[in-house]
Amino acid sequence: MFLGIDLGTSEVKLLLLDDTGGIVGTAGSTLTLQSPQPQWSEQNPTDWWRATGEAASRLRSAHPAEFAAVRGIGLSGQMHGAVLLDASDAVLRPAILWNDGRSHAECAELTAAAPALQDIAGNLAMPGFTAPKLLWVRKHEPDIFARTASVLLPKDWLRLQLTGDKVSDPSDAAGTLWLDVARRDWSDELLAATGLTRAHMPRLVEASQPSGVLKPELAATWGLGADVIVAGGAGDNAASAIGIGATAPGDGFISLGTSGVLFVVNDRFAPNPASAVHAFCHALPSRWHQMSVMLSAASCLRWFCTLVGRDEAALLAELTPDDSAVNAPLFLPYLTGERTPHNDPFAPGVFHGLKAATTRADCTYAVLEGVAFGLADGLDALRAAGTEVQQLSLVGGGSRSPYWAQLIADVLDVELVVHAGSEAGGALGAARLGWLSTGGTVDTVCTRPDISAHFAPHPDRHARLAPRLARFRDLYRRLRGA
Repeated sequence: MFLGIDLGTSEVKLLLLDDTGGIVGTAGSTLTLQSPQPQWSEQNPTDWWRATGEAASRLRSAHPAEFAAVRGIGLSGQMHGAVLLDASDAVLRPAILWNDGRSHAECAELTAAAPALQDIAGNLAMPGFTAPKLLWVRKHEPDIFARTASVLLPKDWLRLQLTGDKVSDPSDAAGTLWLDVARRDWSDELLAATGLTRAHMPRLVEASQPSGVLKPELAATWGLGADVIVAGGAGDNAASAIGIGATAPGDGFISLGTSGVLFVVNDRFAPNPASAVHAFCHALPSRWHQMSVMLSAASCLRWFCTLVGRDEAALLAELTPDDSAVNAPLFLPYLTGERTPHNDPFAPGVFHGLKAATTRADCTYAVLEGVAFGLADGLDALRAAGTEVQQLSLVGGGSRSPYWAQLIADVLDVELVVHAGSEAGGALGAARLGWLSTGGTVDTVCTRPDISAHFAPHPDRHARLAPRLARFRDLYRRLRGA
């Protein structure tokens, strides 16, 4: 048995995987965000550990014999977060998360201090990345910066609780702007630009390699045997790719979670920072990937549910299969700014074109369409970087809606497939990495789950949506800087 632990933004999810690759069970525990000031997004790492323990307890209660047989654990986690520890490994302040926009000024400072940044890290300096956050702390919280002995990413802080070891992997570390992504190693030059050294960083192992063993006292508490291996693990999107078997060049997926991601595997380091495309290490050796990221995706629908006091199922049930775009307003899904392709932390969310006759269903449709249009912008950025796709898998919570899946296929003019268990996301990939770390082979472990649904694009629908996509893009251009 293998256990996957996925530290998301809104939930910690655990998944049990058996030796045939079958999912035995899952359990989760919710998390909340804190935003003490505009553009700030933080969480307390102790809440991650509490949620992990709660989910483990539920999974163990539901599947006691299988849980006790776990021999490998894999980790997946939200990327870019900064967990600052002192010399005794105490957390110095709440973790600054991936969707935090406070360090926009520090991005310019980092770019000036490290002229080779884009060549080495393969990415633009954006507020979501980890390195600008440390520059912000150095400027605004100098006492905290002076006491910082270690900087860990979220999943790697969980690893510290599990094993007592400070370790990361190239896929997650690539999102810090401190990694030489081609060499899959820390860059002394980029670390120095933020006043740090390798001594502040965890050691690196590949995602599928062992990183340590579970602490004996924790193994006893969880009812596990001795020498349970904890794999290097991966950033959430690379782990999701492992979960759906996206391991070969050209394989790709769309993730509809809190953020929206379009991910394509490469066999080489292929950066295109000019279009705000991310070029990161994949979770397998000698593999990289390109990725476009929109900061708000399924979270836009959750926001609208809260706004109108209805749950997702009720809102989606109000939609009809006819052309809802006729009367719907346009929606810009930039509730927390945007990355690809705009790199604009100040981009606002907008409903445009509201009328007296506009219904709640019209607005629900507009939200789904706006996210799909944001993904289309990301696909165009990947194509500009030389990436072509014929088919994409759809993963994450948003993959549960056939209506949304078909709309995205129509907007992108790309076939989408949904795999059985696709909502498992990074937790399944994490469990598979745990399996690989105990001796499993890629051919055996990283298989493609069965396809449960196909969504072929409708050419006429794509043509009808094209003018709305053009107006969507024009609306952002007109509002930028307003």
